[in-house]
Order: sequence, then structure tokens, then C-alpha cells
Amino acid sequence: MTRQIEVGPDEVVRDPVDNVYFNKTLWSVGSFAALFVFWQVLAVLINSRYFPGVPEVWTAMVDEFQSGELTYHIGITLIRVAFAFVFAMTLGSAIGIVMGRVKSVNRFFDSWLIFFLNLPALVTIILCYVWMGLTEVAAVIAVAVNKIPNVAVTLRDGARSLNPDYTEMAKVYKMGWWKTLRHVTVPQLAPFFATAARTGLSLVWKIVLVVELIGRSDGVGQKLHTSFQLFDVPTILAYAIAFILVVQLIEVLILQPIEARVNRWRR
Repeated sequence: MTRQIEVGPDEVVRDPVDNVYFNKTLWSVGSFAALFVFWQVLAVLINSRYFPGVPEVWTAMVDEFQSGELTYHIGITLIRVAFAFVFAMTLGSAIGIVMGRVKSVNRFFDSWLIFFLNLPALVTIILCYVWMGLTEVAAVIAVAVNKIPNVAVTLRDGARSLNPDYTEMAKVYKMGWWKTLRHVTVPQLAPFFATAARTGLSLVWKIVLVVELIGRSDGVGQKLHTSFQLFDVPTILAYAIAFILVVQLIEVLILQPIEARVNRWRR
């Protein structure tokens, strides 16, 4: 459906923006439908218990949901993601902004940043568990440490791109540090915050599953590990698809509107 805009007593035009979103949604639904059809046809042709069809995976998902296991494990994983994400965004943003604004700090710590960017996530996870034990704190820190360098790099670029003319204007009008921060600095950095959040969140989703698989007794990662040991492919795919759906809902309902809002000032 499209929204109608009244431009006169008898004239009505259609909003082209709504048409774009409707067409995009239609294409997405059609694409996913084709994917599921292809999956089912392939499953019938292969005819193997290790490549289940759509009905088998759907049945496994419904069973896990009705037992409460699906919502419990996804909820636990989301909590870990939230804590790690907030910690990484806070610390990474502070590091990136300081490096972007102070050249001497950037020169000194640039090699550190490159080192941590190239440090394998698996190494960080293992070391955190060895040093801090198989605890929730170790799990969250392991995920956050892998995310912090990416946030720092993005916000460093944002801090470097701040327009000095705006800062000078704020000084001329004696806006004070709080108003300058709120009305001058933050609006310019907001797109970089949004970019760091979206790209980093996709990284956190993946790393937290590895963290759970190695050292936790619950969560989606641990459930996948248990299903792997039992060669329970339908349950593996059920949790994978359910998790992807949750991530996509967060992306569409939360992250995309926030990004659109913070970028509105550029138009």
C-alpha cells in the first residue's frame, strides 16, 4: 500500500518514497521465498538426514520454542551481546576520538591499534578464559576486546573530519563546552557512531557465538555445539535461522531508524 498526499480539494498524488519501500519489501519477500523453494528442492534431491528440508527445520524450531529453550538461549546471547556492545562502543569511541584529535597520541598508539585489529578473535577468547576463568565477565570482555579496535578506527576518522569552522563559530557565540558538544561536535560524529554501531554489531553477533561455544553452558553458541555433537542438523539450522531473524529485526526496527535520524542533518 502507498500513502496518499492531498495537494488540492480534488487532486491526490502518491508518495514515491512509499513506493520504493513497498517494492524493496516485495523483492525481499520474493527473494527469500525463492531461497526456501530452492532449499526444499535441493533437500529432496539429496535425500540425506544431514541436509533436512524446510518442514523438518520448521518443526525443530517450533519444538524448541514451545519448550522454552529457543527463547531462553537467544535471550542469554542477546544479554551478552548488549553488555559487550555497550562496553566496546563506550571505550572504543573514547579512544578513537582522543586519537583523532591529539596527533601525538595517535602517532604513539597507532601501532597498538593495528596490532589489536589483526589479533585473531579466537586467541583473545582463549586468553580471556585462561586469565579470568570461564566466567561471564571473561566472555563479555573477550567479545568487547575484539570490537573496540574497529570502533576506535571509525571514530578516529570521525574526529579527524570535524569542521574547525563550526568550532570557531561556537567560540565566537560563546556557546560553552556543553552546547558546543551537543550542537556542534555530536551531530558531526553521529554518523560515525551509527556506522561503528552497525558494522560492529554484526561482528559482535558472530564472536559471541564462539565465546559461548568454547566456555559457556548456555546461549545460542552452546546450543549449536550440543546439537553438533548429536549431529542434530535440523536444530542447528533452526537456531541459526531464528538468531538471524532476531538480528534482522534489531537491524530494521532499531539501528536503521537511528542511523536515518542521525544523518538527517546532512540533507
